[in-house]
Amino acid sequence: MSDRLEAEREAAAERRNLLVQDAIERTGITEEMIGELVTRFYGRVREDTLLGPVFAKVQDWDEHLTKLRGFWSSVVLMTGRYHGSPMRAHLPLTLIGDHFDRWLDLFEQTAREACPPAAAALFIDRARRIADSFEMASATVAGRIASPRHVLRS
Repeated sequence: MSDRLEAEREAAAERRNLLVQDAIERTGITEEMIGELVTRFYGRVREDTLLGPVFAKVQDWDEHLTKLRGFWSSVVLMTGRYHGSPMRAHLPLTLIGDHFDRWLDLFEQTAREACPPAAAALFIDRARRIADSFEMASATVAGRIASPRHVLRS
């Protein structure tokens, strides 16, 4: 690897570290908080009349929750712990707008209960972006066009 490329990678890593440190200082997010949020949220999802049947396909919930904790750690703390393909896993589920809306309703409620306000706001922002991405990808696969609906949700 060239010296220039190595220097660019090091600079990028330093910028990422500064962003993560800033997010931690502003929000107080910890791995423990992520674990609590994920556990509470997916407990609600499993009991929900709309979402529960979608998630009934999960065979090993301990394994799935570990994967989801890694996903959210990667999303909010940029840890790189998640190495899956969430879009690929969700596309075959034929989700519709009601699924995304309910997922966000439960997620936002749980985040506000389990996290301090700044942390909840960061989780909710990321969740809305994820919901929009998944919903637009699902529509594309079905031959439709969808616009983001959740990012500006109040």
